[in-house]
Amino acid sequence: MRTDLIRKSALTVAGIAATAGGIAGPAIAAQASPAEKAASSVTTNRGHGHGERELNVRYEAQPNFYYCGPAATRNALSVQGKDIDVDAMAREMGTTEDGTNSINDITPVLNKETGKDVYRSVEIKDRKADDKQTDKLRADVVETVDGGRAVVANIAGTAVD
Repeated sequence: MRTDLIRKSALTVAGIAATAGGIAGPAIAAQASPAEKAASSVTTNRGHGHGERELNVRYEAQPNFYYCGPAATRNALSVQGKDIDVDAMAREMGTTEDGTNSINDITPVLNKETGKDVYRSVEIKDRKADDKQTDKLRADVVETVDGGRAVVANIAGTAVD
């Protein structure tokens, strides 16, 4: 599957602020299951009504244009103190110069590296998420971050999404 940089990118969500607005374009995210709570710390500032959260991500930029998935996964796992070789993860995910095919290639690596089945893939297949899908995704992301885990999101859209 060909992956264009504009069409598909994987993002590590380091800090989440619940905001108004929608999610445009299909979205797929691997997030920790609600029951799993991590030992890492989450800085929370709810005093201003924005519900801001922050995870301690040891960010490293992706080394090339097609390592979006492996780099995002490496960054997400850094929250839990993991330091995993991005090239090894890329091989395990089947990443090529065309990118990583699917979040479904990333979620098993997240679960393998955490030693538990805490990450799952969630997909919004419609071109534009409705209010119910947006609210559910927002709640899932907030709950995951509150649990001390980062979210890896694969956003497929157009240049105007």
